[in-house]
Amino acid sequence: MLKQKDGVEGLIYVGAIALYVLMILGVSFVSKKKAGSLNHFLLGGRCIPPWMSAFSYGTAYFSAVLFIGYAGRIGWDFGLGALLIVFGNTFIGSYLAWRVLGSKTREMTQRLNASTMPEFLALRYNSKGIKMITTVVIFVFLVPYAASVYRGLGFLFQQVFHMDINVILFIMMTLTAIYLFVGGFIAASLADFIQGLIMIAGVIMLLFFVITHHSVGGIGNGITQLSTIDEGLTQIINKDSAVPLLSLVVLTSFGSWGLPQMVHKFYTIKNEKAIKTARRVSTGFALLITLGAYFTGALSRVILNNQQPASIDQVMPLVIDTVLPVVASAVILILVLSASMSTLASIVLAASSTVAVDLVKGVIKPDMNEKHTLWLLRILCVVFVVISYFMAIGESSVLNLASLSWGAVSGCLFAPYLLGLYSKKVTKSGVYASFITAGGITLFGVIRFGLNSPIIPTISALSIVIPIISMYVVSLLTPEFEKDHIEEIFTKKVVGAEYDLG
Repeated sequence: MLKQKDGVEGLIYVGAIALYVLMILGVSFVSKKKAGSLNHFLLGGRCIPPWMSAFSYGTAYFSAVLFIGYAGRIGWDFGLGALLIVFGNTFIGSYLAWRVLGSKTREMTQRLNASTMPEFLALRYNSKGIKMITTVVIFVFLVPYAASVYRGLGFLFQQVFHMDINVILFIMMTLTAIYLFVGGFIAASLADFIQGLIMIAGVIMLLFFVITHHSVGGIGNGITQLSTIDEGLTQIINKDSAVPLLSLVVLTSFGSWGLPQMVHKFYTIKNEKAIKTARRVSTGFALLITLGAYFTGALSRVILNNQQPASIDQVMPLVIDTVLPVVASAVILILVLSASMSTLASIVLAASSTVAVDLVKGVIKPDMNEKHTLWLLRILCVVFVVISYFMAIGESSVLNLASLSWGAVSGCLFAPYLLGLYSKKVTKSGVYASFITAGGITLFGVIRFGLNSPIIPTISALSIVIPIISMYVVSLLTPEFEKDHIEEIFTKKVVGAEYDLG
């Protein structure tokens, strides 16, 4: 049963939101003068310090999608099996991502003067066609992900404030648009650092109140109660949970490697030394945030007396509403709002930059000056926020919206990006093969099973893994790039290089 939020309690929630809004507006105002050039608006001048980079990566990684969509549903369905995703997100999605991709991405993109994923892939594979396809994929399929962030946050605020979800989403849309239009990546990085601290404090508080709540009675007792509901809920993995859980590990851990809003963080970090520091900080941040979210989700059946709510996306909001006192609940609300705003900002910048920089400036109007390109980028940020808002009004679940986006975008980009960084043998035809494979798997899954099917995360995981195989096989069967091109990409400094139309 939900607690009514009125009187003093209502004022505490409203006050917390107001303070957060003022913080965001203040950061945007401070960043306005520093975001006057395209390089600073989009890349922060490629000199972001390690702690800010690490927090920016982490807050972009974990949003309302984690707390509402993944932690709630996966924790409810698989219990302690959700902790397998904690390992995946921490070790693969954070530590290995920084270890394998960080230095190489920064070095190659800075040397080639590439500021977006499509621009890097176009230079790497000498193809404007690849640039166009990746631009379309990023802009089209990041909309569902942004919509899933909206919906996750909307569910939480609806539970606590009892407000119409459309009103909540409209408020979030407006704040996000202002936040990005004014400050760009500079504002995002400053805000991410502050929001990361809020998330750390909030998760520690959440774990404390969940573990000590009378319905749980400590970690050991909580696990014992979970086993009385279903022994399978206390197993990390079993024959019934293996496929869906491992699919989610692949999707949410390796999937982040191909998401442009995540890779973008590697473009902007200050230097090699900063990457090492950021890797450690980012890994610790991921461990704490995912452990807090998924362990809470795993105990949700105990806290809610095994009574599943009408919508599975309401599990975590109900848990928060049940176990937390008003002040702690206000902190958690700001935690999820912080994570969501950071993720939205990263998604919007990634999608908008592909259109402004790669499509308009890169293809349609190459002679567009920097001032006009910057204004176009600002306007597109607002347009993208509005489009994702209208999609969020639909009825698809938070988890499936996010899964579709991660699978489609990362499926198309992961193989060309990863193999393009390290392998000199992959070919342009191999890239197209990976595009066709990822797109075909995603399209088949949606048509055959529907967007709301529980098998969508597995389909999305397949769309990430199989394109790697298809790209590698086709590359073996097709002509390699000329030696001069490979040397140019891997050893020489190339700025604004020309590439083919194929």
